[in-house]
Formats: sequence, C-alpha cells, structure tokens
Amino acid sequence: MTEESRTLYEVIGGEPTIRAMVDRFYDLMELEPEFQLLRSVHGPSLENANQRLFMFLSGWMGGPDLYQQAHGHPRLRMRHMPFAIGSQERDQWLRCMAWAMEDVGIDTELRVRLMNSFFQTADWMRNKPD
Repeated sequence: MTEESRTLYEVIGGEPTIRAMVDRFYDLMELEPEFQLLRSVHGPSLENANQRLFMFLSGWMGGPDLYQQAHGHPRLRMRHMPFAIGSQERDQWLRCMAWAMEDVGIDTELRVRLMNSFFQTADWMRNKPD
C-alpha cells in the first residue's frame, strides 16, 4: 500500500498516536501558563473534552467514526457556540496542538499538513470579535 492510498489515520499511526497526541494536548493546556485563556474556556475538567477530541479526530482522519457513532454529526461550529472563541483562543489552540504533535513525534511534513487543516477549522470556529 502506498503512502497516498493510506488514510491519514493509518499514516499518523492510528489510535495509539491520536490518543497520545490528544492526551499531550490537554496536558499542555493544563500545565502551560501560555494556554491559560484556552484552558479557562473548558471548565473544571478536561476529561470530556479530551475524549470528544480523540473520538472526533479518529473519524476525521479516516479511522473509526467514534464521535458520530456516540454523538451524531459533529456540527463543530454549533457545538462550540456556547464558548467565546476569538483569535487568541484560536491561536492558543493551534500552538498547543502544534506542540503536542511535536512532542509525540509526528514528522514535520505531516504536522504542517495537519496544521493547515486545523487552522482553517479553528479560524472558522471564531465567534466573538477581537
């Protein structure tokens, strides 16, 4: 099977890599002061958000569509409307994810590809003026 015919889920390393990436993302959000604003949007516990992001990314990358099976269509923008998301929150989310991907060893070319997609989605999620 060529690299081009594999899903992103397969290329990234499947469930173990996505789980490690999401866990590291939320660890960084909890621990690093530079993500304080982003962390404040999430409420007291990150457990639910962690599981939902893992489930979403699994399906989004071409693996098991866990999120849709459990919660229906993602409707990302609608589901994020209760949270004030501006450019600062977007940028912190992207920085946190970039750091997490680097920490779990995702290669540079794949990180760039993912960050381009993540930026488009994160920018679309903004719902408050800067």
